[in-house]
Amino acid sequence: MKPNCLVMGHRGAKAYIAENTLESIQKALDFNVDGIEIDVHCCATGELVVFHDFTLDRMTNGEGELAKQSLAELKKLKVDGQFSIPTLDEVLDLIDRQCILNIELKGKSTAEATCKTIQNYIKDYGWQYSDFLVSSFQHHEIEAVFNIDKNIPLGVLTKANMVEAIEFAEIVQAKAIHPGSAIVTRDNVKLAQSKGYDVNVWTVNDKATIIRMKDYGVNAIISDNPDLV
Repeated sequence: MKPNCLVMGHRGAKAYIAENTLESIQKALDFNVDGIEIDVHCCATGELVVFHDFTLDRMTNGEGELAKQSLAELKKLKVDGQFSIPTLDEVLDLIDRQCILNIELKGKSTAEATCKTIQNYIKDYGWQYSDFLVSSFQHHEIEAVFNIDKNIPLGVLTKANMVEAIEFAEIVQAKAIHPGSAIVTRDNVKLAQSKGYDVNVWTVNDKATIIRMKDYGVNAIISDNPDLV
């Protein structure tokens, strides 16, 4: 069993406080996590906001597509009846280099703005490239980040096929493979690691799967309840 498996909070500490909110991220920080995973979209006025869904209906008192709303409109909404939708900048200011930030590019055309934000925080606020990990299921977004700034560490998300993820990771010189726990085996963890990739598994919430993933020697576990890991 690998003793140095990192613990990453999924959308903050999603099991305890509404996902992707500053309060949920603070809860994860209170658990002394090694990293926090969040999702970003571009809103209509161009800012990056931290939110998972493409639509507002499930998590807020608003409705319709997030990308069609301005930041001012989004800021009027309540997540779970009480929290605000944060910007990526607000999340970065809260984390303040206390742990790694894994930014998942969820929305369309998020690569350029994300790269710009990362570069700003490195230049102006003392962050390092190693404080970041940018991941996505969308290959064109990952390729865009790779083409803009090859120093930004990349993670290739997959819920279907580790071998295909590894093949794509080679093209964009990724740092990590991020597989769903359902496709993880001892052999494909070894395969990815033998090629130089970290294996960061999502979303692992129950004790049995946590133990199994640690036994397989994964590099990080992304969990809704990071305190259990």
